[in-house]
Amino acid sequence: MKQNPENLKYASTHEWAGLEDGQLVRVGITDFAQSELGDIVFIGLPEVGRAVAAQEQLAVVESVKTASDLFSPVTGTVVAINESVVDAPEQVNDDAFATWLFCIKADNPAELEQLMDADAYQAMIEE
Repeated sequence: MKQNPENLKYASTHEWAGLEDGQLVRVGITDFAQSELGDIVFIGLPEVGRAVAAQEQLAVVESVKTASDLFSPVTGTVVAINESVVDAPEQVNDDAFATWLFCIKADNPAELEQLMDADAYQAMIEE
C-alpha cells in the first residue's frame, strides 16, 4: 500500500482532501479505500454547481465487491469533476492519490483542520 501523502487531509470515511489556491479543495479516495473496495467498476460524481455541506454524501464508488458512498470534506460548491474517471474508473485502482474525483470551492477552508493528518489516518486504518 502507498504511503499517505503528508500534504493531504483525511476523513474517517476514507476520502483525501488537498487544498489548492486558498479555497479549492480537490477530493479523492485513499489508497487504503481502493484496496479494500477491489476493482472499481463505476464512479457516480456530483453535478457541477451543487452546493454541499461538510460530511454530506455526494458521490458513490462501486466495485466488484460493494458500493461505497463518498462524502464532502467541506461545505461549499462543486466546481469541477474528473470526467475521465467516469469512463475509466480503474484509474483510482491504479493510483488513488493521483486520481481526484471532484473539486469543491470551500466556503470555509479551515474546516479541513477537522480532518486527520497522514499519521492519524494511518493509525486509524491500522486499528
